[in-house]
Amino acid sequence: MSTNQPFQVTDPVEATTDPRDADGGGPPDARRRRWILITVCVALMAVIASVSGLNVAQPDLAVAFDASQSTILWIINIYTLALAALLLPLGAIGDRVGRRPVLLTGLTVFGLAAAAAGLAPSAEVMLAARLLGGVGAAMIMPITLAVITSTFPEAERGRAIGVWTAVAGGGGVLGMFLSAALVDVASWRLLFVLPVALVAVALALTVRHVPDSRETSGHPFDTVGALTSVVAVVGLVLVLQEGPVRGWTDPVTLLCLAGGVLAGVGFVARELRERDAALLDMRLFRERGLAGGSITLLVVFGVQAGIFVVLFPFLQAVLGWSGLLSTLALMPMAVLMMAASALAPLLVARVGPRATMAAGILVAGAGLALMAALVSVGGGYPSVLPGMLAMGLGMGLSMTPSTEAITGSLPRERQGVASALNDVTREFGTALGVALLGALVSAGYRDAIGSRLDGVPREAAVEARGGVANAVDAADGAGAHARTLVHAAQESFVDGWQRAMWAGVAVMAVLFAYVAARGPRRHVAPAADERVPAGPTPS
Repeated sequence: MSTNQPFQVTDPVEATTDPRDADGGGPPDARRRRWILITVCVALMAVIASVSGLNVAQPDLAVAFDASQSTILWIINIYTLALAALLLPLGAIGDRVGRRPVLLTGLTVFGLAAAAAGLAPSAEVMLAARLLGGVGAAMIMPITLAVITSTFPEAERGRAIGVWTAVAGGGGVLGMFLSAALVDVASWRLLFVLPVALVAVALALTVRHVPDSRETSGHPFDTVGALTSVVAVVGLVLVLQEGPVRGWTDPVTLLCLAGGVLAGVGFVARELRERDAALLDMRLFRERGLAGGSITLLVVFGVQAGIFVVLFPFLQAVLGWSGLLSTLALMPMAVLMMAASALAPLLVARVGPRATMAAGILVAGAGLALMAALVSVGGGYPSVLPGMLAMGLGMGLSMTPSTEAITGSLPRERQGVASALNDVTREFGTALGVALLGALVSAGYRDAIGSRLDGVPREAAVEARGGVANAVDAADGAGAHARTLVHAAQESFVDGWQRAMWAGVAVMAVLFAYVAARGPRRHVAPAADERVPAGPTPS
């Protein structure tokens, strides 16, 4: 099958490389498929929880390892960096070697890495364990979705992807809540107990329930393309991680940008030249499904990550809440997002993927507008809750059809690559949202606070310009001006918040116009004897 032909097989019985039950029988029955879905969601939850879990333990890690803030950020970010860089190559390897063995290997590597991190005696050991954990996660994450798309028949695939998307979208918040609870009541080392436990359960369920599936290819593995993609992803993700810390004009930031862009251009050029033998056939981006789904996920996950960057300082530094209570405050948004992700396939069946995606984007944009218009220091949590709920609903409605549009645009033998592309888009969107929306909030805060510091002691005023948390700390040395300083910082943070949210509204408006015009159409797969010949076709 040509890689520029959309996935056409609607019944696993028709596929030449069907996944089979462990006993060598036919395709998995309904009961087995339910267990398969449970298994991959448990594995996915372990990966997602580890992405965000350590964020709540930064002060504890700094004390335990006597480490600088830079080292702590590397401990957190190196996991995401390895995960994002290796998704495409390892997803493609899973297609060829077999999805079940790669999933088992990934779970084993990930579980050992999590155990090593929990027992790490030094920052160096922790860094190595987190790097290894990212490698294991890069095996797990694309395979979990590829198992769904290669196992479930067309009629059930959308609902299964909806459940997977719900876990991928809301699992991070659930992981942060559990992590914050463990850090508050026990030790940061217990953060790794949950991933190890989830891995143990996923390993047992995979051995028992997940059938193997692999695809044959007439082309050798695109090693050059894989290596080039790794360099491109590492360079560009490092830019987004290091730029806000070092500065966007720092030599290291510029070197990473140059390396990432050059490698990215080289990757695209090679993949266009290799065509059917490419790791990722770039011609497929001419299709509405792949392009629309990828752009939507990039923007939606970017906005989601940016919102979290804004919400935590608001809840902690402005409202004075603890880390555990602040994480709990995000749960209504996460629960609604998960529910909408699971229900989105029903709406797709009625009105189609383009209308569902557009509706989700519109609702999410309205949520951003609500947060920008209503947020205030005096209004507290109720001033942001309506916008959070709208954001959760909108993101859930848009994520599931976007994911299905991506996986449905690549053929059966490239489902590992399709799943990896979906995951890479999410990771890039997250890094981009944190960097850009975080920068907008910081710039708005700095612009607003200068005129509000009249009369405040110079030393305290200088520290307050660094951020709202710095201002709260500096208030102890501001004497009679302490209350004025804190109030000025809180009001200035809200000004920065509003600037970032209105920028997000503008981005979502552009995305809505794009999806309304060029979003994926409803896909009706032809019967086996009516399959279209190889060649680019609209999804």
